[in-house]
Amino acid sequence: MGHSPTPGRNTGPGITVVGGGLAGLTAAITAAEAGARVTLHEAHHTLGGRARTAEGPYALNDGPHALYRRGPHWDWLRQRGLLGPLANPPLHEAARFRFHHGGALRRIPPAGLFALARRSAEQAPVDVDFLTWATERAGPATARAAAHYVAVALFHHDPGALSAAFVQERLRRAAALPPEARYPVGGWGRLSERMAGHAWNLGVRIEASSRVDTLPGGPVVVATSLDAARRLLKDDGLRWPSGRTVLIDLALRTRRGDPFVVSDLDAPGWLERFTAQDPSLAPAGEQLVQGQIPIGPDAPRAEGLARAEHLLDLGFPGWRDRTVWRREALANGRTGAVDPPGTTWRDRPRIDRGGSGVFLAGDQVAAPGVLSEVAFTSGITAASLALKSLAGVPVGDS
Repeated sequence: MGHSPTPGRNTGPGITVVGGGLAGLTAAITAAEAGARVTLHEAHHTLGGRARTAEGPYALNDGPHALYRRGPHWDWLRQRGLLGPLANPPLHEAARFRFHHGGALRRIPPAGLFALARRSAEQAPVDVDFLTWATERAGPATARAAAHYVAVALFHHDPGALSAAFVQERLRRAAALPPEARYPVGGWGRLSERMAGHAWNLGVRIEASSRVDTLPGGPVVVATSLDAARRLLKDDGLRWPSGRTVLIDLALRTRRGDPFVVSDLDAPGWLERFTAQDPSLAPAGEQLVQGQIPIGPDAPRAEGLARAEHLLDLGFPGWRDRTVWRREALANGRTGAVDPPGTTWRDRPRIDRGGSGVFLAGDQVAAPGVLSEVAFTSGITAASLALKSLAGVPVGDS
């Protein structure tokens, strides 16, 4: 459904945004705030992209989602009143954080893991893999455990093989104390709804169920997945590695003593009971557990599901008999960019597509940040460059 812009507002030259996820909404808001006339096209019937929250009794996100409060998007959202109510990690549940290590479920991780996490990313080299660098500083066992722990911020089957600087930045933030993570109450869909409402109030024309197959004239921000951007722009060079992750969602009848988190340190994997911090995500008497198990590019989905079920057996006794609802999915290339050794975010596909008036935004392009922060940062940059293009100013991102 399409919405006309507010009469009398933003009636100047136009910018088109293709994609209504976090990157597209950020780009649309940034451009509209500068006075541009903005039209946003979204192929799905609802906005939000991978930040959508399922409708129905279980408010499920498409994989684990959290806002890191020290990220650049935090202030951007706060300044516009878009953060909304947020849930903190439940401190009273801290004792229910479990680590799968050495084949058993444990209450504490290896002693050196959090000491390693305190090192700054600047101390880690770009051109060496994380496992090699971390092994020299903490020993092989702790290095492997740390690589597997940080998979929650990578969604990748072999974090140790990635750039040390890239992984260390994510390890430091994922293991920060007090935790950086905050959770939009009611699911991430509430955040994208607030952003969409703000865009509407700024005069953005929103066209849902509107698939764009041919680029319109004027500056265009392509804020889709990299695969979709490659097809739309007919540019086979738009490629960058991402993760492949099995997702499992369960609604379980409540049982006292269930853990808040099970972190797999023997292999990449993570289970989280999201109703611990936000009970509104499931009906009373039920709890929502979500897991992500990264698997290799050729591994069958069944391998990830078997590992998830093994973690559930250890951490959630009787979970099979308590399951009232279950969903499984495979997230392939939808988990954000990962940087191999010798590369940084600057080596990813450029936002400015070479003076053509086309600009990329999303979580796999050349912008800094962790997880969704890349989408926000690239959306702001793409919109700023599109505004310059609209004004006839030569552009170029760095």
